[in-house]
Amino acid sequence: MDKIKKVIVPVDFTSTIDKVADYAASMADMMGAQVVFFHVVNDFRGYDMLLVHPSFAVIKQEMKDKTEKKMVELVEKYQYLKGGVSGKVVIGKAAEEIVVFAAKEKADMIIIGTRGIKGLEEFLMGSTAKQVVNTASCPVLTFNPFGLNK
Repeated sequence: MDKIKKVIVPVDFTSTIDKVADYAASMADMMGAQVVFFHVVNDFRGYDMLLVHPSFAVIKQEMKDKTEKKMVELVEKYQYLKGGVSGKVVIGKAAEEIVVFAAKEKADMIIIGTRGIKGLEEFLMGSTAKQVVNTASCPVLTFNPFGLNK
């Protein structure tokens, strides 16, 4: 098995961010791997016909700017990692952007939390983690942050 040198960790800055980041950072640190936290600001594709106001592009950019500030704080928190840490924020569709970014970065692994959606919501929207597992070109480790006892 090849050494895992770079791990992409998609984060969504919801209430589970600490569990997701801590778990992934711990796993990557045990392997001596670099951690790249990655966030995708929804581009609302498909909704733009409903939101035709010119400020739509401004709103997306403002969301990206705010998220980049959160990313800087997240990266600073994990500066102690042996393999290094960085962060990236993009605008797009989450699963697609995660897979493309991981391939571009030649990631050895993606560590992604699940949200635990079920039923109609999962059927209608799908699971980002599931889509990443099905389309990524590298191994994907998934975990349920709601199941961690911390």
